[in-house]
Amino acid sequence: PVWAIGTGKVATPDQAQEVHAAIRKYLETTVSAKVAEQTRITYGGSVNAGNCKVLAQQPDVDGFLVGGASLKLEFIDIINANN
Repeated sequence: PVWAIGTGKVATPDQAQEVHAAIRKYLETTVSAKVAEQTRITYGGSVNAGNCKVLAQQPDVDGFLVGGASLKLEFIDIINANN
């Protein structure tokens, strides 16, 4: 997607949720409901201190794959996004 890690572009929370929900639905229909429920689906777009909380609130976003922000002090905010 255009918001892949390193692009600096960020999906809207609705876009991220839509894609994550589709992945979860795919797992449910092709593997099993149990696998879909237990699989952690991480957001791999450009995440930062300014967008991590709203992205973390999406029901199918289970975490983040963090790029350059992991080298900055704001990484602490990303780690604590669910707090």
